[in-house]
Amino acid sequence: MALVEELRAALGPNAVLTDTDVTSAYQRDMMPLAPFGTPLAVVLPTGTEQVQAVVRACAAAGVPIVPRGAGSGLSGAANAVDGCVVLVTTKMNAIVEIDADNRLAVVEPGVVNLDLRGAVEKNGLFYPPDPSSYDWCTIGGNLSTNAGGLCCVKYGVTTDSVLGLEVVLADGELLKTGRRTVKGVAGYDLTKLFIGSEGTLGVITRATLALRPLPQAPVTLVAAFTSTEAAGAAVSAVVREGLVPSLMEIMDRTSIEAVELYLKTELGAGPGCAALLICQSDTGVETGMRELAVIEELCRNAGAELVYATEDVSEGRDLLTARRAVLTALEVYGAWLTDDVCVPRTRIAELIAGCERVSAEVGLRIAVVGHAGDGNMHPTIVYDPASEDEFARARKAFDDILAIGLGLGGTVTGEHGIGKIKREWLEREIGPVGLRVHREIKRALDPGNLFNPGSMFSL
Repeated sequence: MALVEELRAALGPNAVLTDTDVTSAYQRDMMPLAPFGTPLAVVLPTGTEQVQAVVRACAAAGVPIVPRGAGSGLSGAANAVDGCVVLVTTKMNAIVEIDADNRLAVVEPGVVNLDLRGAVEKNGLFYPPDPSSYDWCTIGGNLSTNAGGLCCVKYGVTTDSVLGLEVVLADGELLKTGRRTVKGVAGYDLTKLFIGSEGTLGVITRATLALRPLPQAPVTLVAAFTSTEAAGAAVSAVVREGLVPSLMEIMDRTSIEAVELYLKTELGAGPGCAALLICQSDTGVETGMRELAVIEELCRNAGAELVYATEDVSEGRDLLTARRAVLTALEVYGAWLTDDVCVPRTRIAELIAGCERVSAEVGLRIAVVGHAGDGNMHPTIVYDPASEDEFARARKAFDDILAIGLGLGGTVTGEHGIGKIKREWLEREIGPVGLRVHREIKRALDPGNLFNPGSMFSL
């Protein structure tokens, strides 16, 4: 095809993949429910100019482009559509600049989150967003989905750490948004418009990121509760008290049992534990332990059966390893399908109870783990992928949980995005006027529907 030859001329033959045995690895992300198609080609540009060449060639040929990072997403936002060009940004992996004096970094989209964190740490700095896949997900994907992580309760999501972007638009032109200064209100906030847009408005090729001083080594608290209601009450009490720990995570009974089986260890929760709360403070040992002492009292007042606080960094690391291992641990039971709903923090216990009801109704194991500090929960459904019946029940459970989340005054996604799996839910949440505005913005920036057609919503 003429387009493929044009792409090879612009990027080099090794950067344009057409063998279906190879391109099949780029067809979808980690969400098993989302539809995906067969791409015409997969391209791996190494710089902005090559991205511009791809966009211009595809626009002229009327061929859609699906931007993609490492593929760690959980919404189908990076899934191919039939006949598209999948534009993979992982080769654009330079940390262009670390400006320690102004506490910022300039990076390309293919930089792995953990690599950036390690690089800036050498300068005594800290990049806060830390999705669970931080050891392999890329900054470009984090930007496109406005990813969060365990530290959101104190440091916010990706958008809270972005100063500016460079974005290739549908006509191939390069848009520069934002600034390098701490403050700046000139014009519309175009930076935030592109963050979380899931590649539907342009291709991000560079980002200027705000950094923070490196936190001190954290101190850690774990509290065990015999009911999710008591754990929820403890979370509400911490928020009401005005405390902002650097991390506050919750694990339900199913998550705890899976992790203990997988890691062959005991978390100290005991057989009657219904929920485990893990908190950290990164303000230093003395100040942090004072903060944890207040949290300990609040947990005990809420009915915690066991509370343990430690300044031992390795103990804290082990607890977070257990928390991060939940999805992998659930593979002991079968394949998993993880949801992403965010509810008011006062209603976390109601969401977990709702998930227990759904689990009983569909006859499938559902584990709930999440960021208690901001109410972002990840109910995860375990099923047999070889069983069509179980797959159908898993899909029903997925939707039922979204309905529960909305009914509790929440949102259908706290950090994974809409993608191709929650399009109907976006419309339910934002309403017809909100959806109309989305479509108008899309048409204004991408009139030919070139970028990631069918993701988030249809035109």
